[in-house]
Amino acid sequence: MHKPINALIFHHLMCGIAGIFSPVIKNSTQLRLQAMTNVLQHRGPDGEGFWMNENAAVGFGHRRLSIIELSQSAAQPMQYADRFVITYNGELYNYIELKKQLETKGFHFNNHSDTEVIVAAYACFGKECLQYFDGMFAFAIWDKKEQILFCARDRFGEKPFYYSYNQSNQELIFASEMKALWNVGIPKEMDNTMLLNYIGLGWVQNPTNKHQTFYNNISSLPPAHYFTCHFTNDEVNISILPYWDIDKSFMAKEFTEQTAKEKFIELFTTSLSRRLRSDVAIGSSLSGGLDSSSIVATIQHLLKSSEKQKTFSAVFPGFEKDESKYIQTVIEKYKVDNFTTSPSANDFISDFQKLLYYQEEPFQSSSIYAQYKVYELAKQHNVTVILDGQGADETLAGYTKYYHWYWQEQIAKCGFSASKNERDCAAKNGHQLPWNYKNYVAAFIPQLAANLLETKSFKSITHNKDIQPDFLQAFANRDTIYKPAVYNLNDILYFNTMQFGLEELLRYADRNSMAHAREVRLPFLSHELVEFIFSLPSSFKIKNGFTKHLLRISMHDTLPSSIVWRTDKIGFEPPQKQWMEHSSLQEYIQESKRILVQKGVLHKKVIDQVIQPKTAHEANNYNWQYLCAAQCL
Repeated sequence: MHKPINALIFHHLMCGIAGIFSPVIKNSTQLRLQAMTNVLQHRGPDGEGFWMNENAAVGFGHRRLSIIELSQSAAQPMQYADRFVITYNGELYNYIELKKQLETKGFHFNNHSDTEVIVAAYACFGKECLQYFDGMFAFAIWDKKEQILFCARDRFGEKPFYYSYNQSNQELIFASEMKALWNVGIPKEMDNTMLLNYIGLGWVQNPTNKHQTFYNNISSLPPAHYFTCHFTNDEVNISILPYWDIDKSFMAKEFTEQTAKEKFIELFTTSLSRRLRSDVAIGSSLSGGLDSSSIVATIQHLLKSSEKQKTFSAVFPGFEKDESKYIQTVIEKYKVDNFTTSPSANDFISDFQKLLYYQEEPFQSSSIYAQYKVYELAKQHNVTVILDGQGADETLAGYTKYYHWYWQEQIAKCGFSASKNERDCAAKNGHQLPWNYKNYVAAFIPQLAANLLETKSFKSITHNKDIQPDFLQAFANRDTIYKPAVYNLNDILYFNTMQFGLEELLRYADRNSMAHAREVRLPFLSHELVEFIFSLPSSFKIKNGFTKHLLRISMHDTLPSSIVWRTDKIGFEPPQKQWMEHSSLQEYIQESKRILVQKGVLHKKVIDQVIQPKTAHEANNYNWQYLCAAQCL
């Protein structure tokens, strides 16, 4: 796929950014910025740039991944209107439309980049510019006239933005990855409460504090937030505020199933066509699931030509959750070129340290390694941009766990028989889930259910006999454990989309793709599409025992029915249990347990316990958590 429909030449930059705001000690030197960008080279192997103001109070660094048009006119950091300077990582998908709008307001452009459109939009609208953007981004803009630093991150957190603020010398340092901060002296020091919650629960985020990372002194700018930073009265003032949210309570009344389907197809197609804007090879991840298959099918419709799409898959021959037959169905239907990778236990062991280096923080399972190898495969075939399906499960209710929330909502709103009918339909589809009196309590007293779940989660940490009591006493924090009160399906979908769940998957995708200097675009995360999905009743998301009902009916006439009406849900899963039985990986786990005992995190007795291999999405996978946690210290 070299020139998709509406292919447009533009300067595109997937990159690494870095910056220093140091108005007191004036320490924004090129040497320090260079130290930061050096370790971001994988994000932008094609060039680097630096900018500092005349008194070294502000400095920006940039690593560039050029997709086309190597001219220096689009290089960063970029200056605009002799007033603004920007360093930016990401992609503004609607930059063409926005550029036309800005030109009618008298703004002029010197190149074809989306970078210049972002900074011109800021010049025009100020912080309100963020309302106009459809994209994934993390950027910083310095306004020379107002002496204000303005930084922002996209709505869902597709692109990373880490920062560290030193109160004593009033210096702010930021970058795309934490390793850039460590490289200029920010200490790599584990946040032990995050470590404890990961070891005890497998959590890689704090749902009560989106700023928190696994490391002290380093914060993450939350998705859909911006911050301003300026120096007044000999003091640095930082203000961090949200600029967007989903209204989960808004319900659109006018949609029938048919009109909702038409609107969904329209918004999804618009999202995809914008994300096909490129003059380089674009391909897609293809897992054989509904989400990736929907992307491939819709692209085929947009292409309207004989040109073949390139698709990339991870397959595991002989593994019970291998999806090869579904992948093959899509290949045959759309005549795509498909390339496969089959990662093994040996591959995983040899790449494990590399994976940790790029990810920086612990991760939940080996599933991310399958994704890492798919993006590596795309690189081997010279495909720079990959479309992927993240976001569909969280917004359209794709996970099996969502059934019981929906059934509980039905009991409270529609009565027992409606709920029983849905439970029976799900059972016919092979989803016979536990259901008892607790679900009835949860249906009528959601807040009580949430409190009980929080208590249960906290107890599973504090009652964990593997963890040293001193460590528990010092770092167990009930305030970091949060479960939402779920009155209707949208409550839990909102929680997983905006507070706890999706951002974790986006972190994996960003680091895995950038490790190979690839760009990932996610058509299901157009904010207009997400807002629309959230405005629909729950029965548009789960119906007749099927999850993702709206996507299924939208694709019914397009995709083979064996894909559309699949009832098994496989979360891009490698044979992790087999891998954990491998002697070399078991040695790794033993070494990790010894490290955690040495650090006073685990009891000595843990070293003698038999390792229990588990599948990628199984609960209480403590040995996996010990492996990851110890190697991230």
